[in-house]
Amino acid sequence: MFQRMIDDVRESTGTALRLTSLAAAAAIALFVMIAFLCAAAFVFVLQRYGPVEACLAGAVIFFLVTLIAAGCYMARKNEVKARAEQAAKEAARSTKSAAQTVLADPMLLAVGLQVVRAIGVKRLIPILAVGGLALGFMMSRGASASDDEAEAPAE
Repeated sequence: MFQRMIDDVRESTGTALRLTSLAAAAAIALFVMIAFLCAAAFVFVLQRYGPVEACLAGAVIFFLVTLIAAGCYMARKNEVKARAEQAAKEAARSTKSAAQTVLADPMLLAVGLQVVRAIGVKRLIPILAVGGLALGFMMSRGASASDDEAEAPAE
């Protein structure tokens, strides 16, 4: 059984490595193609209009490429941020529903009443106050940590 799992991991790793190699080769070929297209455009403008205009045309082309890349980056950044906010909302909803389910359990309520009877209300109030403070601190630390994690991938 373990040998089969090892073989599956080895096969999937080999497949991923081959696909990554093919993607890298395609990226290098695309880069070389773009370089030759830029060189051809430069030579064409150089022969037609002169060296200054050729340099300016090349600068404009790369400026447009930069603007497109920046637009894609900003769109992706906003998408990641929206997904993180949506995930945080869903996590908060699931936490609330889990807490509501636990508090609505009749067995838990019966146990709680027995604890109150055994300890006494006068001794239980300070314990609950300290527990509430600790829960509040934990929730505030968890919220700040999740905000930091949500912002980290977007940078």
